[in-house]
Amino acid sequence: MKNREKRLTIGVLSNLTHCNIETIRYYEKIGIFPMPPRTEGGHRIYSENHMKRLVFIRRGRELGFSLEDIRALLRLVDRGDNTCGQVQKITLHHLENIHRKIVDLKKLEKILANISSQCEGGVIPECPILDALFEKK
Repeated sequence: MKNREKRLTIGVLSNLTHCNIETIRYYEKIGIFPMPPRTEGGHRIYSENHMKRLVFIRRGRELGFSLEDIRALLRLVDRGDNTCGQVQKITLHHLENIHRKIVDLKKLEKILANISSQCEGGVIPECPILDALFEKK
C-alpha cells in the first residue's frame, strides 16, 4: 500500500499547532509560510511539512524571535547549506536584543516602584501616579 502523506485542513492544522487560523493566513500572506495547494473547491490542503514549518515559526515566536529572524533561519533551512555558525549569529543578535530589553525593563520597574510608592491609595483626587504620567521629561 502506498504511503500517503496526511492532508490537513486549515482548521485541523490550527488545532494541531495551537496557531490561530488568521495567523496562519497572515504568515502565508507575508511569505514566511508557503501557500498550500487547494482542492477543486478552493479549500487549502496542508501537509505534514506545512505543520512542521508552522511549529518552527510558532516556537521561534515563543522564544521572541522577530519574523525577520525566523525568515532568515528558514531561508538557511530551505537552502539546505546552513551552518551552525550562521544560526548562532542570528541567535546571538536576538540574545543581545533580549539583554537590552531586560535593562530597559529593570529601569521601568524602578521608575514605577518609585512612582507607586508616592501614592497613598486614598480617595483624594490628586494622584502622584497620574501626575507622573502627565509630566514632560
